[in-house]
Amino acid sequence: MLGSLRSIVQEVNAARDLPAVLDIIVRRVRDVMHTRVCSVYLRDKQSGQYVLMATRGLNQDAVGQVRLAPGEGLVGNVVTREEPINLEQAEAHPAYQYFPATGEERFSAFLGTPIIHHRNVLGVLVVQQAEKRRFDEGEEAFLITLSAQLAGVIAHAEATGALTVIGQQRREAKFTGIAASPGVAIGRVHIVAPQANLATVPFTCCTDVDAELALFHQALVNAREEIRAVGERLKGELNREERALFDAYISMLDDSSLAVEVCDRIRQRVSAPRAWAEVMLEHVRRFEAMSDSYFRDRAADLGDLGARVLMHLREQQPSRQDYSENTILIGEELTAAVLAEVPREKLIGAVSVKGSGNSHVAIIARAMGVPAVMGAQDLPYETIDGAEIVVDGYRGELHVHPGAELRRRYDSIVAEERELARNLDHMASLPGETADGHRVRLWVNTGLMADVVRSLERGAEGVGLYRTEVPFLLRDRFPSEEEQREIYREQLEAFSPRPVTMRTLDIGGDKALAYFPIEETNPFLGWRGIRVTLDHPEIFLAQVRAMMKASVGLDNLRIMLPMISGLGELESARKLVERAHKELREEGYDIPMPPLGIMIEVPSAVYQVRELAEHADFISVGSNDLTQYLLAVDRNNSRVANIYHALHPAVLRALQEIVRAGHVANTKVGICGELAGDPGGALLLVAMGYDVLSMNATNLPRVKATLRAVRKADMEKLLQQVLGMQCAEEIEETVRTYLKRIGLKALLQPVSGQ
Repeated sequence: MLGSLRSIVQEVNAARDLPAVLDIIVRRVRDVMHTRVCSVYLRDKQSGQYVLMATRGLNQDAVGQVRLAPGEGLVGNVVTREEPINLEQAEAHPAYQYFPATGEERFSAFLGTPIIHHRNVLGVLVVQQAEKRRFDEGEEAFLITLSAQLAGVIAHAEATGALTVIGQQRREAKFTGIAASPGVAIGRVHIVAPQANLATVPFTCCTDVDAELALFHQALVNAREEIRAVGERLKGELNREERALFDAYISMLDDSSLAVEVCDRIRQRVSAPRAWAEVMLEHVRRFEAMSDSYFRDRAADLGDLGARVLMHLREQQPSRQDYSENTILIGEELTAAVLAEVPREKLIGAVSVKGSGNSHVAIIARAMGVPAVMGAQDLPYETIDGAEIVVDGYRGELHVHPGAELRRRYDSIVAEERELARNLDHMASLPGETADGHRVRLWVNTGLMADVVRSLERGAEGVGLYRTEVPFLLRDRFPSEEEQREIYREQLEAFSPRPVTMRTLDIGGDKALAYFPIEETNPFLGWRGIRVTLDHPEIFLAQVRAMMKASVGLDNLRIMLPMISGLGELESARKLVERAHKELREEGYDIPMPPLGIMIEVPSAVYQVRELAEHADFISVGSNDLTQYLLAVDRNNSRVANIYHALHPAVLRALQEIVRAGHVANTKVGICGELAGDPGGALLLVAMGYDVLSMNATNLPRVKATLRAVRKADMEKLLQQVLGMQCAEEIEETVRTYLKRIGLKALLQPVSGQ
């Protein structure tokens, strides 16, 4: 049956739509298993019933008419039991139920298997036979295997709205991706697609090589000017560092090796458009084949550049686009240049089917304050142009055709954000404290200069995490010590006299440098963070020297070490920092030794907090990675992202133990993960005793408003209540209910999917 299974799966994957898939299943399974009947029942999400959606062997008139609730009939029992039911004489079973419309009274043998996706029973696959017959183990295993294969197809169809035939109405569909830029946007989809396709350029020869070379070089010039104009359009919103992304585009066009390859082919009498397309496609495919996410993101940039130059080679001008007042830009692979082409006053959200949180378009979206979701791989973007959509940049969720209840919920969040925005000046001047006067430092996480203005507008009291890897990611080589000093000086000056916590280079895992590739089978458990920089002291020393030189006369620098798993790493790093400090003093720099702290991100550090705290000047918890490692869940993996819970009981207990042990050693303890920027999570963290909450600037007013509305004693009661609970869902619902009760329901963003 293995050959038959492969053949069926191939047919299913090639089917044009869900009805075709179901027809293939019932037709082929009946033939392969030599049964009289094969039927598929699918869940109607609105009613919760299971509806006969396709059959071979039963009356066709029954399709769409026969409905069973969970537990009703044999099909309903397969649903509730979540396991196969195999009967030689179905009518003798106590759960048997006869439906005259189906004509199934002729059939006795019954085998039904559940179609399960992520623990949800989406449907039931059934075969029936007139004669008394118990299907053997091989047949049962075949049907179970096919049901598992079918589950993903059904789940995708359910998400995309392809199952609307069940309820005969268009209904909302939810998709998930990677939260790339925070915020919520409700608008209309505008699909963008390349206007010039490199893959469809025909092979043609040229007769005048010199003319073709001139055409090619002029196309490069025109493309450079176009990109400069796009970058200039955003000049008022982007700082030097973000504008460097457009410089990176231009540097690709200036790459002499690309031009040489194209010119060589033109001299072989290949037309300029064809020569350009061949060369660019080779480079794009090479980048797409790489395992490193940073390189794959560069493939999208190369493809965009290739299309732009191709348009100029064909002497085409980009067609003018009409954008709605509330445009949500969606494309297979959005690029920074495409994003910048939309008038800023009309762009309210961005979604890319491919890409990561570190892609160029994600960086630009964050700099512009545009909610964005990357990596929405299941989104049927070609079919939703003009549709209403909700972009949830907090949780990486998309809701197409949102229903009334969902729309009301997100409308309230958007209204709350607008209200907070209107009160920014008032809120920014107020201290971060609870209703009964307990003071909490509210700091921000930054990485780009664009973060600075928003952070200060929102009343940030300092920087709890400055991601120094961002300048490294935006270059094609290691930045020099002086280049780093200039970048760090901008941050330190902008926030002075407020403290700025600079994390030393944290690469590896999901962050890789194009010029320093790290190839590993399991990068999150491999060579990353402090492990890389301790192995390369020349990189580490240059960076901490640049940090300390940048702090001259400001004295607001704090240095933080990522991914510390034990005391040995802390002591090795401290020796290097002290060595750099001594060298600078000898060179004449009047610089005090900056505080040196660590991030608690791995489980081993949780059990050594007290010893680490005794040797560190401060501690900051990276709750995103800590949660990921404690639960053994890659939050960017869609198969297991649903079990990534920042409010998991084990995570909360670890967080409480960290702050308790840190305070025993008289060391200040902060937190700079997503949990700190969630209003409900912030309440629990303050109750635990955290001294500093550091978050995205967008979330700071939300958290401040929440803290100022609640007494610390009430937070502590809430904490004690949830610490006694045994599952994350119960904790999340309890926190949500608490915020609703105190009138702050619009402030709550569930943190389970962050």
